[in-house]
Amino acid sequence: MMKIPSLLNRGKFLTCALNGGTKRNLGLVPIVIEQTGRGERAYDIFSRLLKERIICVMGPVMDDVSSLVVAQLLFLQSEHSTKPIHMYINSPGGSVTAGLAIYDTMQYVKPPIATWCVGQACSMGSLLLAAGAPGMRHSLPHARIMIHQVSGGAQGQATDIQIQAEEIIKLKKL
Repeated sequence: MMKIPSLLNRGKFLTCALNGGTKRNLGLVPIVIEQTGRGERAYDIFSRLLKERIICVMGPVMDDVSSLVVAQLLFLQSEHSTKPIHMYINSPGGSVTAGLAIYDTMQYVKPPIATWCVGQACSMGSLLLAAGAPGMRHSLPHARIMIHQVSGGAQGQATDIQIQAEEIIKLKKL
């Protein structure tokens, strides 16, 4: 079990760049202070959780979130290739391509991944929840999971519409 010596009422504001250079404010992120044999060590809460092999997927699954989660999965595999990873999901869904990047990486890495739904796992979030290792998929008592059929639209030349329809059918088979 993770032991956090003190969680202070201070933190730092984090922002991340989205596609097109726009920024999304991630809000105030708490700082955790640990006492070590060599003094104090400060971590932002997400770095401290990552140290315990915990990944948080919170909010819409977009390219910026996907990049972070994929990098964290690959890092944790390089640290220990068999020790389980725990992924906590609270997401309304999001981008199909961003979500599939996470999904594919979850299937690629060797460590088993336990998934936990906290709050909600809707749409792409539910696919990530289901991508956890068999027997390691969990939902907290008041969490909500929403699964729906693949949806999409197409316009343009007949061949473009046909290609889009084939892509949607392929996604539906996942």
